[in-house]
Amino acid sequence: MNLMMRSRAKPDVLNHEAPTAREAMPVVKLNLNPPFNVVRASHVELGVRDLGRSRAFYVDCLGYLVSDETKDALYLRAVEERNHHSIVLRRAPEPRVDTLGLKVASEEDLDRAAFWFARKGLPNAFPEIAHQGRTLRTADALGMPLDLYFRMDQSECMLRRYAEYKGARIQRIDHINCFTPDVQASYEFYNEMGFRLTEYTETDGDDARLWAVWMHRKGNVHDMAFTNGRGPRLHHIGVWTASALDILHICDVMASSGFLANMERGPGRHGISNAFFLYTRDPDGHRVELFTSDYLTVDPDLEPLRWSLRDPQRQTLWGQPAPKSWFEEGSAFTGVPLREPVLEAQPIVAR
Repeated sequence: MNLMMRSRAKPDVLNHEAPTAREAMPVVKLNLNPPFNVVRASHVELGVRDLGRSRAFYVDCLGYLVSDETKDALYLRAVEERNHHSIVLRRAPEPRVDTLGLKVASEEDLDRAAFWFARKGLPNAFPEIAHQGRTLRTADALGMPLDLYFRMDQSECMLRRYAEYKGARIQRIDHINCFTPDVQASYEFYNEMGFRLTEYTETDGDDARLWAVWMHRKGNVHDMAFTNGRGPRLHHIGVWTASALDILHICDVMASSGFLANMERGPGRHGISNAFFLYTRDPDGHRVELFTSDYLTVDPDLEPLRWSLRDPQRQTLWGQPAPKSWFEEGSAFTGVPLREPVLEAQPIVAR
């Protein structure tokens, strides 16, 4: 296959002018026959300034397992995960996000994905990636860097090794949430890839516009979510715990092990997704959500749930608004310019 090779950090779409407001067209037809089959959100690669401090947070506090390490990188997985890693921490001069990983269903799907991204004029390369098989390195329509792959080195699943459960007793990666300057454009792009809408936040009135969307491939509320804001930036990774008690336990652990200030929001219960949650920040400010208790979404005729942007139960079922930092702070992608959001509507913010 003769594919154009381009730098991932500067896809052609980034040379366009900043997006402008357009006619509202929030929810589009579900695509049940996508051009290739994405299985789930798989992993993230984060740049961190001090691997020792990051190890103290992710391994000693949250309880991640170390699959491998070099002088410049840590490869981490949670207790249920068979894939070699779901978080890669790389030494970097400044905090950054290098890539978001998506697992596809077959090598043929990887080829189909390469063809699809190339036709859209988006980056298309197959670099050598440690611990992964053939990997397509590309970007979405807003510039977010993506790595798509089928095979990864396997590690021992520690699900039944209960002596290895530490910290938050994290089971697996669940989802990735990103700030986007154009929620409608991100939603339509991932819908074309076969991601299915489960819940969405919309402004009120006759000219209603999308403010956030939650989209899935694996059958729960989301693999990818997009929130209106300056971007594209990573908002957070969501990691699954078996119960709300695991989240309450990590609050005690963090409060008694020097990480009290790293708790940003919660614990609480989302209205959106119904999930019990806690948002934390690592030593470089990357946001990690501890997450559990959402619901099944496998039915193809599932009707997405609409939320008003001004509904106080949208953010937290118990009514507490999120702090200002939650709406403004995120992690920048390497080499990807930031844009101001198309939509200026604001949610309820804690004072």
